[in-house]
Amino acid sequence: MSLRTRPVVAAGALVWREREGRLEVLVIHRPRYDDWSWPKGKLDPKEPVPACAVREVAEETGLEVALGVPLPMLRYRVAGGREKEVHYWAARELPAGSPARKARPETPLCVDEVDESRWVTPEKAAKMLSKKSDRKPLKALVALFEEGLLETRAVAFVRHARARGRTGWKGSEAERPLTQVGQTQAERLVPVLAAFGVEAVTSSPWTRCAETVAPFASASGIEPSLAEALTEVAHEAAPGDARRLAAKLLGKPGQGENRSGGAALCTHRPVLPTLLAQIDPIAPEWVRRSRPRKDPYLRPASLAVAHVHDGPEGPRVVGFEVQGATRERRR
Repeated sequence: MSLRTRPVVAAGALVWREREGRLEVLVIHRPRYDDWSWPKGKLDPKEPVPACAVREVAEETGLEVALGVPLPMLRYRVAGGREKEVHYWAARELPAGSPARKARPETPLCVDEVDESRWVTPEKAAKMLSKKSDRKPLKALVALFEEGLLETRAVAFVRHARARGRTGWKGSEAERPLTQVGQTQAERLVPVLAAFGVEAVTSSPWTRCAETVAPFASASGIEPSLAEALTEVAHEAAPGDARRLAAKLLGKPGQGENRSGGAALCTHRPVLPTLLAQIDPIAPEWVRRSRPRKDPYLRPASLAVAHVHDGPEGPRVVGFEVQGATRERRR
């Protein structure tokens, strides 16, 4: 696909809050276009789409947010006839002490691009938005709020980055490291995990998994928890241990647990189907159909993200997407 036919890709978010039981959203005014819209912008070179969304929100509003449920993507033609794709998420401001904040570079406010931002009701936003198409993600956001499903936490299942080949490696399987490409992939995972507000990481202790989460751990200050159950050998001997680990992470937090932030599990290809299957009991049919089911499930350095709402009747998956080295899939 040539540059002329390749879509222009942009990302942004509908930042929301609840005040006295009412939903409010943040709209911005751009003086260059004299329009009201959502915070968004085009990807920087090699920038992951979720990282672009949170960067643009920070640049245009000064807020550091965590991405929640994916919202409908918009497609339209721009000058020159090229198609533009704008990816949106619901988003909430991160707590001041969140490790995900620490993992992000400092983002200056772009006062030249945005001269005003306002918290308004969805009804007011619908009237203010200059493009009618911008009401589409708003409608989805409002529907989730009215169902009581808008507040979520991300649970990410990560396949380790590209590792040295088995045939060329003379050491033990547990010590097989990442390649140079894999190390670059691990670095590029940092802004993706930060975008989803990941505050806890559990990893297989084998070298290639530990090296995959190391850049994010270093940037965020998180100490990863190592779980033998996530290794290939332990999974083959006792897959129930990996199953219970994933089910616990997806399940409702127990007494004394605080799992309002995102969490990530880093593991190996043969373990992924066992972990991903734990989504099914708490997910609607469309998630069960769309989650990865065929080998290799995820490509190296990719992640499947389940957006979980903790309701009075238990946890429920209300959003799902695949990000990273694979082509993005979301709903």
